[in-house]
Amino acid sequence: MKIGLFFGSYNPIHTGHLVIANYMANHTPLDKVWLVVSPHNPLKDKKDLIQVYDRLEMAKIATEKSENISVSDIELKLPQPSYTIDTLTHLKDIYPEHDFVLIMGADNLKSLKKWKNYELILRDYHIYVYPRPGYVDEELSHHPSVTTTQTPLMEISSTFIRKAIKENKNVQYFLPEEVLEFIESKSLYK
Repeated sequence: MKIGLFFGSYNPIHTGHLVIANYMANHTPLDKVWLVVSPHNPLKDKKDLIQVYDRLEMAKIATEKSENISVSDIELKLPQPSYTIDTLTHLKDIYPEHDFVLIMGADNLKSLKKWKNYELILRDYHIYVYPRPGYVDEELSHHPSVTTTQTPLMEISSTFIRKAIKENKNVQYFLPEEVLEFIESKSLYK
């Protein structure tokens, strides 16, 4: 089975994430997409992150009706900080029958050379890249392991949603209704 791994902090998960995951699961050769909830991206600031189990729960709520998109908590079981290459190696050990493909935005592809053992990722895994406005890596986008997809452009960000919630602005339709209810029930991002 060909599994797409879509890593993210999902702080919170939003419609943009789901559109990308749905596109990858239904319009590429992938059989399934796993949303891998990352406790903390070593290249990002940790101060705005809410508790990882709340982020995990929101991702599960958002995907519970999906047939080919599910949530993985694998990085919660690994040493911190979590590095993609370590997670990939661990998943390959557990599921040798699966072919894992990385899903990332063009912004992440542009910073890939900063990642731990990025050469091994390019050597051993395929990467499906979705477009992000203003980001193109001319060198890596032509790498044989990289496929740029025609995923619809999504300019919704978790940062925008967190800020809007903090300012008591309406975020209806930016994230699934059930996720918004979860956020409101726990007074998250206030």
